[in-house]
Amino acid sequence: MGEGDRYQEFEPPAALRPFVRTIWTYAAPAPEPTVQRIAPDGCPELVVDIGAPYEEQGVDGVFRLQPRALFAGQMTRPLALRPAGPVELVAIRFESDGARDWLGVPLAEATDRRLDMVGRLAGVHPPAGDPAAQVELMTAWLEDQRRAADWSLDAAVRAEVEAAGHDRPSPARSSAAHRALQRRFRDRVGVPPRLLRSILRFRRVFDHAAGPEAAGWLEAGLEAGYFDQPQMARDFRRFLGCTATEWARQQVGLARSLASQSYKPGPLSPH
Repeated sequence: MGEGDRYQEFEPPAALRPFVRTIWTYAAPAPEPTVQRIAPDGCPELVVDIGAPYEEQGVDGVFRLQPRALFAGQMTRPLALRPAGPVELVAIRFESDGARDWLGVPLAEATDRRLDMVGRLAGVHPPAGDPAAQVELMTAWLEDQRRAADWSLDAAVRAEVEAAGHDRPSPARSSAAHRALQRRFRDRVGVPPRLLRSILRFRRVFDHAAGPEAAGWLEAGLEAGYFDQPQMARDFRRFLGCTATEWARQQVGLARSLASQSYKPGPLSPH
């Protein structure tokens, strides 16, 4: 990270832990004015900008300012952002299947989209320069939302999400049960089970490449579950739009901070 940049993660309270993986904050007082590639990670997120929002590149190639509060659904392709000023934000990283009851609509409606949440978060103003206070405010607000809506989980979807997260085989299911799971995944996750597994495998490459005994890209890919370098290279093109070497050379700021953190699922509270 650049001078003065900070990235921090905070564990959610027990009541939110089945739904929320982590709460994170990021600040860059003088971000480099370069395009940053964000890869899919299998987790939808609620992001609140305290500083200047990022500009996002649309499918037409034009950069447009993001809303100050947004819900980022599941991603199946890279996201290109560039800073428009000093950055500071706080974000809720949901579990893959944890945002459905908060969002109130099928997660498929948010896939590869950033939904404007400014109206929904009216009156929520995290204080600048105080990560702990930002997290405390967002946690209290989200816990109020959880209690009011009585959030729940789909046991079959969660079992598949956990199997994918830990790289375990899927539980045995009949053809009818598999088709039903596909429909429930569209509702509660936003992408099919097989695609979620591909995204999580790709994410594990960065875990191995950035670990205490960091490996080269090929070794990291093999550790993550790829058969060979060409298979991993295809996913770099698919999920980041570049090669591993290009990404490592170009990426700074938020993109590098997110890639250096672990998305491995932790123990969840009973549900």
